[in-house]
Amino acid sequence: FNFELQAAADENSIVLSLGAAHSFALDEVSRYLKSASVRDVLTQALLDAPMFATRWRWNASIALAVKRNFNGKRAPAQFQRSDAEDLLAVVFPDQLACAENLSAGYREIPDHPLVQQTIRDCLYETMDIEGLEKLLGRMEEGELRVVCRDLAAPSPLACEILGARPYAFLDDGPAEERRTLAVRQRNVLGAEEAAALGRLDRGAIEKVRKEAWPEPRTADELHDALLVSAFLTAREGQAAQTEGLASGWTQLFEQLVSGKRAARLTPPGGEALWVAAERLAWFRLLWPNSETTPAVDALPDPDVRTADAARREILRGRLETLGPVTSAALAAPLGLPVDRVAPDLAALQVEGFAMHGHYSGGSEPQWCERGLLARIHRYTLKRLRAEIEPVTPAAYYRFLLHWQHVSGEETEGPEALAAVLQQLEGYPAAASSWEASLLRLRIRNYDPALLDRLCNAGRFVWTRLNPPRIEGREEDKANGSRHAAPVRNTPITFVTRSHLKHWRAMARAVQEEQLSGAAQAVLEVLRAQGALFFADIEEESRLLHSQAESALAELVARGLVTSDTFAGLRALIGPQLRRAGAQRARRRGRAPGVEDAGRWATVFAGERGAGDRSGAADDGQVSHIAQVLLRRYGVMCRRVLEREPLLPPWRDLLYAFRRMEARGEVRGGRFVQGMSGEQFALPEAIGPLREARKREDGDVMLSAADPLNLVGIITPGQRLPSLPGNRLLLRRGVPVAVRSGRQVEFLQELSPAEEWPVRSRLMGPFGASPSLDARGAL
Repeated sequence: FNFELQAAADENSIVLSLGAAHSFALDEVSRYLKSASVRDVLTQALLDAPMFATRWRWNASIALAVKRNFNGKRAPAQFQRSDAEDLLAVVFPDQLACAENLSAGYREIPDHPLVQQTIRDCLYETMDIEGLEKLLGRMEEGELRVVCRDLAAPSPLACEILGARPYAFLDDGPAEERRTLAVRQRNVLGAEEAAALGRLDRGAIEKVRKEAWPEPRTADELHDALLVSAFLTAREGQAAQTEGLASGWTQLFEQLVSGKRAARLTPPGGEALWVAAERLAWFRLLWPNSETTPAVDALPDPDVRTADAARREILRGRLETLGPVTSAALAAPLGLPVDRVAPDLAALQVEGFAMHGHYSGGSEPQWCERGLLARIHRYTLKRLRAEIEPVTPAAYYRFLLHWQHVSGEETEGPEALAAVLQQLEGYPAAASSWEASLLRLRIRNYDPALLDRLCNAGRFVWTRLNPPRIEGREEDKANGSRHAAPVRNTPITFVTRSHLKHWRAMARAVQEEQLSGAAQAVLEVLRAQGALFFADIEEESRLLHSQAESALAELVARGLVTSDTFAGLRALIGPQLRRAGAQRARRRGRAPGVEDAGRWATVFAGERGAGDRSGAADDGQVSHIAQVLLRRYGVMCRRVLEREPLLPPWRDLLYAFRRMEARGEVRGGRFVQGMSGEQFALPEAIGPLREARKREDGDVMLSAADPLNLVGIITPGQRLPSLPGNRLLLRRGVPVAVRSGRQVEFLQELSPAEEWPVRSRLMGPFGASPSLDARGAL
């Protein structure tokens, strides 16, 4: 066809990669090869393939036409290749000749036994020429039918050939310059989403139609419009609305008529047409006996001398003006049947001028000028890209605040608390920060009794999943002198009890020999007798009240025990130095204690560490954790998980996300700017993410132990350590100031009047806002 063609093939597929200027009907491809001539075509094609040279060397060696041994030794392979090429130059010179010296690229095959044997081996052993001839014959007889489909995206069955290795290329083009590799491979889509994939935006179609339709303001502009569009119907001219022309274009057309620059023409069976004098010659070729009003001499057009050419040029002009239009709409003003204009439209398609397809969503196919269709595609892509355009990190931060209900949209009630705990499942936060900041920030009118009720009902369990690694001297480990950190700073995790098994693979093993004697005694009692109340633990372990409480605190800090409710952890959170005073207050009924926590029990019942980090979690565990992370963050990428220690490797999570995307459960793409790597989002999170661009949230203060503490991860700057006393203040999704210890650091430049309220809020009680009088004093 005299143009560049890129092609690749494997055992299942063939791909032809054409340029943007090529256009032809898809069903023509099935008629390119004929059974009567395919043998000659394939023979000429295989001469350029490496298979011919390989088979030629083999046959020449077998026939002893080249030296296999030299001076009693086997001839080197490179010498045999050189001798075989010299022999080929003698018996088949066209094979090694320059392609420019060949007539039409055709090589005349000599009647030489080695050449004939090599071609036969290629046709019958490497390939199956007889099977190909039979296949083409069945297609020609109608026994087999080739089904052609014009798709907006490649089928999932084409993924293999689109990502084929360079050995599948049928030409010598470099891999980095191949058009096929630039094709975007979408994941498996549902029927509705796949049907809407190539659908053009109706707004874009109407916009292009409006842009292509002329809007003349003077008679000269109307004359130019008649030259471009070939004609305008009188109905279109009278109905046209242009600023300053109340009666349409009739007055402008009458000026052209008076100057004999245009005329009215009514073809047989058609509508009244406005035609420029320069275009009358086309219509006279179609209707020689037609009359114009007024009588205007038609100037001959040397480029258009037949009725077919005239009809084709008229249709060309209309397509440049109308945008997507059906064949019937093109033929109706001319009074022609549809089958009469079909060959002319096909000729325009072969030229690459017109495209044929379903563009406006109707059942009847339409025709559109190529340039207008490209403009429609650009407008459609622009709208789609605007919808999925990645948001800024600040907009993503605002989305997260809305997604986790911390931006003034708190929820209320026990079910709301259960939803929050499910969203935060598996996240380790300091024990003292759960009720003080995390839950109070998300639940309106938070009541600690609600948390106790959910835990006592067996819906959730609290524990530590990442116990510390005790380092030190062996004698210190042996006598238990190195204990865990205070319970108030212990990372506690809430897990749905039914899903606790999925987190066991992530749990780290505990070296129980490092426990103190009292802790080992309490642990042995719980393992021997099961869940016990605190009074039973005191009696069975024969420890004092303070010793048993300290032992439980140590076991909680190591992640070995838990209780039926959260009240036991509340009692253990208090400082050790004030433990005795707290006990007296509890005896007076002023505060709950470990006695009110219900039963205490071991968490993993001796199975702790079975899935230690040395072993990989199975697919079910990784899939559950992936779903939890999507529920927590809405939009997932690798950097967001840098503060999450209890997770499988990212490569395992990535495979889980990809499987979920293939099932249509999540969507992949680029959702947040500045985040490298693959990103995945829940379908219900995409809408709120887009709306986050317009959200104007107020100031939000977060604890550094909150999972939303992503300073230095999705925003620039240093990270804020996840300590309960550290805090972060956000303003419209941008970090303004942080409190680290007793120091406040401002990340944004504020005026002195703005700095004081921010400093007071960060240094005051969590969640409290300073009140100012008229003078700015507290």
